[in-house]
Amino acid sequence: MRSIALDIPVTKTEHSRIGEVDMDHLQFGKMYSDHMLVAHYEDGEWKSAEIVPFANLSLSPATTFFHYGQAIFEGVKAYKDPEGNPIIFRPQDNWKRMNRSAARMAMPDVPEELFVDGMRKLIDIDRDWVPSADGTSLYIRPFMIAVDEFIGVRPAEKFMFIIMTSPAGPYYSKPVSIYVQDEFVRAFPGGIGFTKAAGNYGMSMYPTQQIKAMGYDQILWTDGYEHKYVQEIGTMNVFFVIGDTAITPDLAKDTILEGVTRDSVITLLREKGMKVEERPISIDEIATAYKAGTFKEAFGTGTAASIAPISELTFHENHMKLADPETWEVSNWLKKELADIRYGRKADTHGWICKV
Repeated sequence: MRSIALDIPVTKTEHSRIGEVDMDHLQFGKMYSDHMLVAHYEDGEWKSAEIVPFANLSLSPATTFFHYGQAIFEGVKAYKDPEGNPIIFRPQDNWKRMNRSAARMAMPDVPEELFVDGMRKLIDIDRDWVPSADGTSLYIRPFMIAVDEFIGVRPAEKFMFIIMTSPAGPYYSKPVSIYVQDEFVRAFPGGIGFTKAAGNYGMSMYPTQQIKAMGYDQILWTDGYEHKYVQEIGTMNVFFVIGDTAITPDLAKDTILEGVTRDSVITLLREKGMKVEERPISIDEIATAYKAGTFKEAFGTGTAASIAPISELTFHENHMKLADPETWEVSNWLKKELADIRYGRKADTHGWICKV
């Protein structure tokens, strides 16, 4: 097919809302940029794409995804480099992951030129919305929904792909406290735990509501069979620094999201010479290391969260409170290293930066 991105027509807003944004006090997911990309899939192909002013959608009450959850999404970020130019971090990897989600959810592939080049064109139009202060970014949310006007149970035939953006501050403003969940289950082998399907997040709302009422920030999920092996946190992958090794749950059983930030962290740590293990890790192993004094750090990784230090974990009566995260060596080094690459302050030797 011809390059969709080159042919995307643009309708610019007549009234920019950027004056309503306080770039010095950004919250996550509260304000949306002036434009969005919208594309339509029908009769087995992507037929149209356009960039239009950000606005509400008009959909039939019979629209498929309302009823059966055929909806997937991604999270990407753009930053300002030292010269003030927008740059996007690893969008090709998010494109590949979105298509893995699409295949599992019986949805069509999104072409690279629509996802990546369309994103670049959208960011270029709204480049003034990309904040420049440390800790800020333009959060990019590509998503796809099934839009058949049909309430029979079947894979849909019509889809809509949208990219919207939002200037954002830090997702977590302080170290997070984690409750280890062994009652509810996030994912089983053979399920959709490895996808960014909307239902994965919807099913977590009730358990998360419960633990927040107990004073915790997020859940660390365990496996569905034994409730023994930790998997991921509700908004991010997880790493544990035990002794001289960084350990993160492996992806072997397709129950954990293959995080782009997770992969970046593994790459950077190994280049630094640190031992990294991707393997099953039980909550008992973590508790034993805590008692032995070898459990040094825990942190989450994700596009929204970046590197989020975990100040404490609770599993039943076992409360593990870690040392002051400001003293940690591994996660603080990672946070600075990733930030320097993302903001263009350090040479990108991995091909992670996509220029707008």
